[in-house]
Amino acid sequence: MLRALADRRLAGEPLAWITGRADFGNQAVLVDPGVYVPRWQSVELVTRAAARLPFDGNAVDLCTGTGAVAVALGAARPAARIVATDNDNRAVACARANGVEAYEGDLFAAVPDSFRGATDVVVAVVPYVPSTQFHLLPRDTLRFEDASHYDGGPDGAGVLRRVLTDAPGFLRPGGAVVLELGGDQADLLRPTLAHLGYTAVRIWSDEDGDPRGLEATYG
Repeated sequence: MLRALADRRLAGEPLAWITGRADFGNQAVLVDPGVYVPRWQSVELVTRAAARLPFDGNAVDLCTGTGAVAVALGAARPAARIVATDNDNRAVACARANGVEAYEGDLFAAVPDSFRGATDVVVAVVPYVPSTQFHLLPRDTLRFEDASHYDGGPDGAGVLRRVLTDAPGFLRPGGAVVLELGGDQADLLRPTLAHLGYTAVRIWSDEDGDPRGLEATYG
């Protein structure tokens, strides 16, 4: 048994799929095979989303995967209601196993109607790798992970634009979107943000100075 597990890891299979769990910030989450493995850089996303979420507020976590972001956000705001969506039934089952109120559907399509106009924060780690840059990804990612987990279209911002476009139908006035991104996508999204009426746009970067996320207020 141990040899078989070691062979899987040596072949490049994600460790979290082998052990069935991963650490995300201060939280341990279950990870089923085939489900997107949460990355350490997404912890900052939770910190910023929690700062915008009232203690008894409402939040939506899109493309939830294992539900790690929703789990960590719930730990920071235990009285808030947090719902999550994913279009992969494996991810929805995994998120539910982690205690998340998760629904199967594409982005906002599965969010309960009661969240329309009543959401304080929309948080998401959507696919945002430009399809022209797949060759730069680690070999193991390309071999084992479903491309739908990271394919953001030609410029990587396709799904991000959809989130920004549809979020106003769910956000309450003064609500926030908190999104992970990379490369030059913050600049690519500025026309969309301005056109849709988002304000107070903030971009944060990692320790290497690379853009990692966007926070913006609606209304």
